[in-house]
Formats: sequence, structure tokens, C-alpha cells
Amino acid sequence: MLRITRFLSLVMCLCLIVACQSYKPTVSPTATLPAISPTVEPSPTPRPTTAPPTPTATPRPLNLVLAQPRPPQSVAPVGMDGSLVSGTAGMPWWNDTVFYEIFVRSFYDSNGDGIGDLNGLIEKLDYLNDGDPTTTADLGITGIWLMPIMKSPSYHGYDVTDYYTVNPEYGTNADFKRLMEEAHKRGIYVIIDLVLNHTSAQHPWFIEAQDPNSERRDWYLWNETGGSGWHRSPNGGYYFGLFWDQMPDLNYNNPEVTAEMLNVTRFWLEEMGVDGFRLDAIKHLIEEGTQTENTPATLRWFETFYDFYKSVNPHAFTVAEVWSPTQVVAKYTGRKVDICFEFDLAEAFKDSAFRGRPAGLMLTQETVIAAYPPGQYATFLANHDQSRTRSSMMNDEQAKVAATLQLTFSGVPFIYYGEEIGMQGAKPDENIRRPMQWTPEGGFSTGTPWRGYHEDYPTRNIAMQDAAPDSILNHYRTLVALRNQHAALRVGDWQPVKTDPLTVYSYIRAAEDEVILVVINLSGKAIEDYTLELAEGPFTADMQPAFLMGDGTLYMPPVNAKGGFDAYRPVTPLPPYGSLIIQFMP
Repeated sequence: MLRITRFLSLVMCLCLIVACQSYKPTVSPTATLPAISPTVEPSPTPRPTTAPPTPTATPRPLNLVLAQPRPPQSVAPVGMDGSLVSGTAGMPWWNDTVFYEIFVRSFYDSNGDGIGDLNGLIEKLDYLNDGDPTTTADLGITGIWLMPIMKSPSYHGYDVTDYYTVNPEYGTNADFKRLMEEAHKRGIYVIIDLVLNHTSAQHPWFIEAQDPNSERRDWYLWNETGGSGWHRSPNGGYYFGLFWDQMPDLNYNNPEVTAEMLNVTRFWLEEMGVDGFRLDAIKHLIEEGTQTENTPATLRWFETFYDFYKSVNPHAFTVAEVWSPTQVVAKYTGRKVDICFEFDLAEAFKDSAFRGRPAGLMLTQETVIAAYPPGQYATFLANHDQSRTRSSMMNDEQAKVAATLQLTFSGVPFIYYGEEIGMQGAKPDENIRRPMQWTPEGGFSTGTPWRGYHEDYPTRNIAMQDAAPDSILNHYRTLVALRNQHAALRVGDWQPVKTDPLTVYSYIRAAEDEVILVVINLSGKAIEDYTLELAEGPFTADMQPAFLMGDGTLYMPPVNAKGGFDAYRPVTPLPPYGSLIIQFMP
């Protein structure tokens, strides 16, 4: 009986297997199962299909009124007619200025020796600002920062051998005075690098100081034993050079050193006519014990320095490098130097542009605004010590986003030469200081450049971007022009706007006579469904909008009782990496 039961069970299992193998599901012709394929990013444009239609995402309906856009109006324009800016709304002149950092060696060579020079810079001033309000081919900057131009044995110039003489490779003191004259004719201020912390090991002061009996021995720091930052002298003992053995630190505990460097400051302000200084590595000026940065003695010294240079020229300007977090940097402003570079902010700008989300950007901006006197900080994206902005981005469009974030924010903006065309370069330092790419042939020199161009120079250069409306160069030109034409972008209050989704970043800049709304799509996809909200603000019902950057069908903001707006979508869609800048005025 048991055998019969097992036999019947086996027969039933076989029948079930056959039935399963012969089963074929009935499939509707319009719902054919797709073949398995690699995951592909969906196109933002819906494609026709024979399958039953799936509802497509549409923007949430908002109760908005169509605007009648008016022509934009300039408000307190500066920097376009050859006049030096003087300040708006009680702010100092540098808040009306867009600065441009130049490595003279790499900007333009006038004599074919492969090294850029002051006469070459003079030849190219019209590219920076021609002083003619009827033209638009210039970049529009109103200030220049020159990296070290004093006599030095190194290509970079940060180890000075003569503080009173222009580097002969760049020209003469007379050439510099001519540069000052030509720059001022075009409404361009000029500041120069001043290296206070150290000299060159080849400076006559240090050569003399190596003699233990020299009167200049105490101009530098000496010790009988070595250690971190200490270097052995051929004549015995050890001298301190924080950065390099060829850069011995000056001893500012010696009043004679302070007196000499104040005299250098006076010379460049009075004799050479410079408008101010970029101060290199100032946090390291005076050591106290093992502390080599941000010492109380350093802060006290700069109080003396501030009083001195303001006594020589009350309008003289200093911007300092203090490569530290915002809370530390802020200690140097307020009667020590005029402003400092904001390194935390620079990284936040670039990080948001690269990641496509404003992670930490708003908090950084709010921290910066709270830390300094209004507008008294320098904004930038990259400088001569950092990888170039374009090399840290995936494409040109992200570089444009970073530029929009910087040039529509408050503070004093600085642009590193070549950033406006997306020049590329990463460490070592020589590769982020390459010759300017003027033409498809290079265009920097008729000779052999001191260092080769970046490999992309045939297709990434000023000549080609000049003719391309959507180029990085023309994006920079537009942003600089808008900053020059609108007081709100230079000195207006900044207020963040709540956005949904977070890939849209928005804020307003508000001055007495205008409000400017900035909306940036940080992502690489067009965005149709987004909203902006401002709980309270400076808007009034009679304000009319005008495009400063961007286009499309424009809607009015639904202004609430507190001067803000609820659920606003000014234009749809926002193009990938798009920047929308709208002016509102009564």
C-alpha cells in the first residue's frame, strides 16, 4: 500500500511540472515586456510610447499674475566711464570695485623674451577696462592686484631682494609709474603684493645678518639649535624660515625692522603712487614661543601698521591673506587691515557649484555676514596657490554657476587672471600660473613662453570666447557689468530665499532704490516644478520686474503683508545650470 501511495505522488508531481512548463501568459500587445538593458539616465523630455500613458510631472499650479517686463534701469552705476570709483551709500571705494589678480610674468610679454612685463600689461589694459562707457568688449574690472613685482631671484617673487626696485624682468620703476597713470585713466585702481613676513636669503640685509657681529644680525631670528622651521647658517647658528630656507623670517620684535618696512610702505604709496597692498601670509608675522600664527603680538603690530598707512593716505587699501577659518580671519579686520580673503566662503561657492546642491553654502554666507563689518571681506574662487576653478568642476557650466554665486554676493570680489575663460591648472604651482591664453596660437609672447600653455589653449582662449555669446568670458563680462550698474549687487543687503527643490538656490540683494532676485539652478537638468518663498522682505505690490540675466515668460511675485512672497515661480523652466537675475523697482 505504501508503494502505491508513493507511485501516485510521483505521477502527480510530474503532471504539475509539465503543466508549469507549458504555461504561457497572455500579454496585451501594447504592454510588451522590455528587454533588460543597462540603466540610463532618463531624458528630461517625455518620449512617445505605445504603452498605456503614464501621467507626466507637471508644475504645481500657482496663482500667479503675468508680468509686463520693463527695460532694466541702472542704479548708481560705476566703473564704466574712466572715473575711479569713490564708494556708494557711504561704503568705501573698494566695495564698488571688482579686482583682477595678475601674475605679471604670465599676462603679456611686450618684448618677446618669454616673460610677461609691465609694458605688456599696459598694452592689455583695454581688455580689462577701456574706460569707454559705449563699449562692451572689455571685462569691466575696476581694480588690479599685482602679484610680487619687486626684485627677486625666484620666478614667483615672494622672496624679495630689494623692496624699492621693480623686478628688472618686468621693467623699471618708471614703467610702473606709467602703469599707474594709464590704469587710473581707465578708472582702474592698482594694488601690489607686499611681503612683510620674510625676505629672500639673497637680500643684502640677510647676507649681512649672517655675520654674528653685524648690526643687522637682530633683523632676523637666530638660535643655537635647530628644529622645525630652523635652518643652519654657513656662519654658524640657525635662522628661522617658516616657509623655506630661502625665505628667512624678519624679526618684528626689533623696532628697526618695523621702521624699515613702514618706510617701504610709505615709498610705494607716496613715491610710486600705488593705491594699496595685498598683504601676504600676515598671520605668521610674529612668533611667540612655539606659536607661529595669529599671535597677540601680530595683531598688535597690525594696529600700528593700519594707523601708519592711513596717515600716509587715508584712502589707501589693504587686503590680507589669513588662510584660516572665518572666526580667526575676522580678528584682523577693524583697524588692523581693511579686509581679508574669505577662504571658507570660496570653498562653499565651489563645492555647491560642483555638487549641484547648496550644502552648507547658506550657513557659510550667514556666518561671513555676521563676522565682519558690512561688506568688509574679499570674495574669490581661486588664486595663485590653489587649483583653478575650472579644473575642480565637471564642465564650463558649473564654472559659470560658481562665478554667479561669487559676483552676485556681497563683499569685494577678486578674479584670478584666466578664470574668466576657464583656464585650467592644478599643482605644482607653476601649472596654476601659466601664460594667459589670448589666441588659438597662444598669443602671450612672440618668443618662447617661460612656461608652456595649458594643453587646451587652441580651443580655450580669449579670441574664441569673445565671439561665443554663451562662453564663460561673456558670462563674466555680463556679471561684472551688472555689478557695476547696480548698487544692490555691490552694497545691498543679502537675504536668502527658501526654495523647493534644494537644487535651486535663491536670494535677494536689496538697496534703497532696487531689489534684485537671484535664482540659480545648481543642477544639470531643467527644472519646471519649483517654488520660492520669502516670509518677509522689501517687496511692495507696485514693484515691476525687469530681466538682468535670463529670459522667458515672467510672472509677478505674490507679495504678502510683510513684503515677502508665497509660492513664487518667476520663470519656468529653469535651464540646466541657469542663472536668473531679476530687478524689481516701483
